[in-house]
Amino acid sequence: VQLQASGGGLVQPGGSLRLSCVVSGFNLGDYAIGWFRQAPGKEREDQAVSYINIIDGRTYYADSVKGRFTILRDNAKNTVYLQANSLKPEDTAVYFCAADLSRPFSNWALEYRYWGQGTQVTVSS
Repeated sequence: VQLQASGGGLVQPGGSLRLSCVVSGFNLGDYAIGWFRQAPGKEREDQAVSYINIIDGRTYYADSVKGRFTILRDNAKNTVYLQANSLKPEDTAVYFCAADLSRPFSNWALEYRYWGQGTQVTVSS
């Protein structure tokens, strides 16, 4: 199982980025997949920025990103995206995608077994 995150970069406040996570070793639509982040000087957040409930397809967003971020899944490409709009300086972090093969969804970082390497998002003027 491998996850490869990309798409980060430097963007001005109010800008947008689309993060991508290409997965291999399992079918994307069958297992829990989520995005997490770690801000500079802080530990990785315990709860997901966003995840997909594969049972019913519903999506979850942390309050801090609700209305600005969208998680999307392309099963044919085995890729999950995080579209981040209206970015704020406090969104600056390394963003990680994660997967777990033992459950259909989870909000908690500790319940994800497989992690990508992270992609840096910096929001600054």
